[in-house]
Parts: sequence; C-alpha cells; structure tokens
Amino acid sequence: MEKALRVYGEVLRLVRRLPQDTRPYYAKYARENFVNYREFDANDPKALDELFHRAYNHSLWVLNKYSVDQSVADKLKEICFA
Repeated sequence: MEKALRVYGEVLRLVRRLPQDTRPYYAKYARENFVNYREFDANDPKALDELFHRAYNHSLWVLNKYSVDQSVADKLKEICFA
C-alpha cells in the first residue's frame, strides 16, 4: 500500500509539469485509476509490479505527448521498479 501511495503522489507531481489546461483532466484520470485498483490483491506481487510498470509507461507517454522532458519521471521509475 505504501508503494502505491508513493507512485500516486509522484504521478500527481508529474501532472503539475503538464500544460495548465490539461492538469485537471490527468489528475482526475490518475485518481480514478488508483481508486479502481484499490481492491486489487496486494498479495500478488507480480500483478502489482505490472500495474506499477504500466503507471510508469503511461506517465512517460503523457509526458512525451506534451513534449515534457521524460527525465522528470526518474523518481517515478525508481519507485516503480524498486
């Protein structure tokens, strides 16, 4: 659970780097996705790792879409792949 909260917090930090008019959409999108998976089986580490990797990859896609330097996601990568 702690790792999921760290990933969520870092995703929200990345949202702040997006253009002002897109931030509410992506903040809501991130929250909805994390809420949808809150009942996920925390006893399945492989499935959790897959979700964290997906969160990282999707974050990179969004950053790239808005031409934000992907190196800002290094901390998220550290958390997701730890």
